[in-house]
Amino acid sequence: MKKSSCYLIIGILFCVHQLQAQTSENPWRLRLAVNVIDIYPTAPDANAPFADTQGGFMEGFFQVGDHWNFGFPAIELSRYLAGGFSIGVMGSANTLKKVAGTSGLAFPYNALEGFLKYSPSRRTIRPYVLLGYGLSSFDTSSNKTADAFLLSKNASKTYFGGVGFDLKMGSKLFFSIASTYKNPTENYGIKHFQHQIGLSYDFGVQDRDGDGVSDKKDQCPDQAGLKEFGGCPDQDGDGIIDGKDSCPELPGSAALQGCPDTDNDGVADQDDLCPDVAGPIVFDGCPDTDDDTVHDALDPCPEEKGPVENKGCPWPDSDGDGVPDMSDLCPDEKGPIEANGCPVLADAIIQTINEFGSMINFMAESDQILGSKTYNTLEKITALLVANPSGTILIEGYASEDGSTAYNQKLSLQRAAAVKRYLVAKGIDPKRLEIVGLGETGPIEDNKTPGGRAKNRRVQFKSKH
Repeated sequence: MKKSSCYLIIGILFCVHQLQAQTSENPWRLRLAVNVIDIYPTAPDANAPFADTQGGFMEGFFQVGDHWNFGFPAIELSRYLAGGFSIGVMGSANTLKKVAGTSGLAFPYNALEGFLKYSPSRRTIRPYVLLGYGLSSFDTSSNKTADAFLLSKNASKTYFGGVGFDLKMGSKLFFSIASTYKNPTENYGIKHFQHQIGLSYDFGVQDRDGDGVSDKKDQCPDQAGLKEFGGCPDQDGDGIIDGKDSCPELPGSAALQGCPDTDNDGVADQDDLCPDVAGPIVFDGCPDTDDDTVHDALDPCPEEKGPVENKGCPWPDSDGDGVPDMSDLCPDEKGPIEANGCPVLADAIIQTINEFGSMINFMAESDQILGSKTYNTLEKITALLVANPSGTILIEGYASEDGSTAYNQKLSLQRAAAVKRYLVAKGIDPKRLEIVGLGETGPIEDNKTPGGRAKNRRVQFKSKH
């Protein structure tokens, strides 16, 4: 038994060396277990003794309730392939002592097999199935104390199938239970069950994500990927690994970090405000149809040029006079640009008003309107303004050179204000009337004579352009 066990261990170590030399980048598992050989359930006749060792089929059995033969060791070495599949070799040695009719005798047992295992789960409890083929040997010679090994005449080719499970106890340690049924191809072989209970240990270079790239070389060891990308995934298949792909689920170009560009304008769809219409990068991928520097996505008037301050739309011009409302002092009345959009009185009307205005004079150092002649003049001016409801006039106040310049400036403005108050009191819209004080400037007569100074204390009218 000792000799055969040594042979078994040497054979396992030889296979380990060969497999490691071929697959140094793959994970490994080593299992050491106790094995149990059970012939009783496979014996055709529970009362039949063993046949002659030189003869045909060996019909052995174990006494009911006492037919399990425990032995040691059972050694397994496997390598994970992919998709839950592993390939490996296993060997075991045992001594059968519980055989009916053979009291006191021992029958050495040895096996060396290769197998393919499949486990659908990577969780704590991992069930599996396995299929295999190899050699098994029962020493049935008359000299029961002699050792027999796999190259003896007792060895038979055997195929088998089994089930088992691994219970995860740590990152690399597992508790394992397996049961296999072994069927020999030679007629002198013995059908039997072999059960194993032991511990498994994972070692070697790991491949945590199972993508065929070892963790040592895998740039994405926790994500299954492709070998050509160093083990990193490329979900959208655009040739850019997910870690460097700004759009990992949508195929795109390297120039746009893996993102698509539907309208081919050089702006990735995720950043393109107009992903279906080509536009310049400076406008976030949107066109500017009216070329007003406000792109269409933000321009409420994409086909009408307008200032940026008004979001690309032209300023409104309610009266259509060409002066936008924001600059039009009379937004509801047409007027020329020179008059800030306000209507103006005809020159002939202003001339007539000024003829009347020359009759509006003031006492020295006074802004009071006095005399029936003055009031009659103001009534005529009022009538002209009522008859011409459009247009704004400027009322200019003047003074003679009596008094200081500052005093005369103030007094002239007060005279213009007095005329405006009168006209407003007569119903003229104050918005049509503007005033200004011009003091001693623009005299129409010589200030050196009393008569000249009297005529210079006056008001004049102008059309407000």
